[in-house]
Amino acid sequence: MRVGLTGGIASGKSTVSAILSELGAVVIDADRLAREVVAKGTPGLQQVVDAFGSEVLTADGEMDRPKVGAIVFGDEERRKQLEAIIHPLVRARGAELEQAAGPDSVVVHDIPLLVETGQADRFDAVLVVDVPTEVQVERLSRDRGMGEDEARARIAAQASREQRRTVAHRPNGYLIENVGTREDLRQRVTEVFDTLRSQTG
Repeated sequence: MRVGLTGGIASGKSTVSAILSELGAVVIDADRLAREVVAKGTPGLQQVVDAFGSEVLTADGEMDRPKVGAIVFGDEERRKQLEAIIHPLVRARGAELEQAAGPDSVVVHDIPLLVETGQADRFDAVLVVDVPTEVQVERLSRDRGMGEDEARARIAAQASREQRRTVAHRPNGYLIENVGTREDLRQRVTEVFDTLRSQTG
């Protein structure tokens, strides 16, 4: 059973991912893989250097994430160029990890940009973690020290709440609203996971 998990910045997607893992899902984290595929000494990092120049490396040969972020943030061409390198590598690595999971596993792909990259159709089910925009802004300023303008710019750079909710309301979609307590969230995630597991047998 292949499941896509997504949600906007500061929606609580990582918490949902952790709960799914505790419940027995095999979680494949696209963000972690995106770091892995461009780690020091990898062919992926070499491709980034070829495309963006050696100034995107730190003194010890790692990718300088803030520098790369500054180059691609607000420049769509450069961002697409970076994604064209990283996304195929992440998908290939995710497929390897998926092959390693057992046939009855619920394999959850944690993909922040699932809606933006049009991947909803690649999965048997899609879980969308949703919170109101005001809650995202509040969490970003509280947890990451962002000013309101920066928080809203980050949110605006992603798919809109409506776009994500549209995916959640498709036949294989599940909406997980994260506006209550952590216990409420756990209960909803457990419900959804039990439904998914009942479909794997």
